[in-house]
Amino acid sequence: MTPRTGRAVVLEKFNSPLALRQFEIPPAPDGGMIVACGYGGVCGTDLHLRQGHLDIPVPLVLGHEGLGTVRELGAGTHRDATGAPLATGDTVMWASSIARGVCPPCRLHREPTLCEQRRTYGVNRALDSGPELSGAWADHIVLQPGTAVIKVPEGIDPLAAMSLACAGPTVAHALYERRPVRLGETVVVQGSGPVGLAAAAFAQLAGAAKVVVVGGPASRLERAAAAGIGDVHLDIAGAADPADVLRQVKDATGGNGADLVIECAGIPAAVGQGLSLPRRGGSYLIIGQYTDAGDTLINPHQIVHRQLDVIGSWAFTGAHLVEYVRLLPALTARFDLASLVTPFPLERHADALGAVADGSVMKAVLTS
Repeated sequence: MTPRTGRAVVLEKFNSPLALRQFEIPPAPDGGMIVACGYGGVCGTDLHLRQGHLDIPVPLVLGHEGLGTVRELGAGTHRDATGAPLATGDTVMWASSIARGVCPPCRLHREPTLCEQRRTYGVNRALDSGPELSGAWADHIVLQPGTAVIKVPEGIDPLAAMSLACAGPTVAHALYERRPVRLGETVVVQGSGPVGLAAAAFAQLAGAAKVVVVGGPASRLERAAAAGIGDVHLDIAGAADPADVLRQVKDATGGNGADLVIECAGIPAAVGQGLSLPRRGGSYLIIGQYTDAGDTLINPHQIVHRQLDVIGSWAFTGAHLVEYVRLLPALTARFDLASLVTPFPLERHADALGAVADGSVMKAVLTS
């Protein structure tokens, strides 16, 4: 008999240990589905959620990035975001958020990532708003109608797909709509976490002539190089003199600066550093400041003298997840994405969070 209960990791209170709890699995909602979550990614944002850095309701099941198998379909016709029919047993990924489509960003500005009423799995779906299983740190998740679901191509290693499950669509939004990489450009990426490596890998696929990754710790840069991501790797996190590393970055671009610098570090001080790295007339694309980590000093003369385009990019939509999944065959053919992932069983969620916090893993993924 198919089990009707499932386990899930719950954030009950900020800055407190998470709880592994048991929940009833409800019937699939009309137009929605129940997915058996084989994999739930641990994102840096999850650390901020646990610490109360974002205004979210608690208690809730965490996990906004996942991959699993369709277990039950609700009433209605089911197709994925590309129009392909969906059936039980299909391996799928799903977009974390559903835009409501009624606020000014959705209706007027064509910016559903900025939706004022966006509902996000694992972020703002509290237990008392139902259904309880609304996060990917669980062995089952209830996907509501309107969720962008996409079938994963056959032959793709789930761990490879999960390596950039949140970072990949986030960078797809940034490099597809906000500031694309152009053929032959020199690109500098600040940050060597999943977002930084997604930006570097996408830039390489897009035809960048050289991609310089500046970040740290050294072990992350070594892992990126071993996976084939980036052409030059410079450790600024462990440097005695960060200014010397910035000079090395400039030298690696040919001396005049990069055509495009992409900030993926999430550290406010990186922005002041990064504004000195593009060439005159270049671009500075900021992706990493997803959480308000505070203010930093910048020199506005750098923006004016260099005549920089400074661009921000926020989150992603279902369309960007589709672009990421479509790219997985090309990404996995060129880069060893699975090597970036360290799996943890669901009951070791505290170990996974700790490993992400101390930087000892590149990407932690909970398995069930």
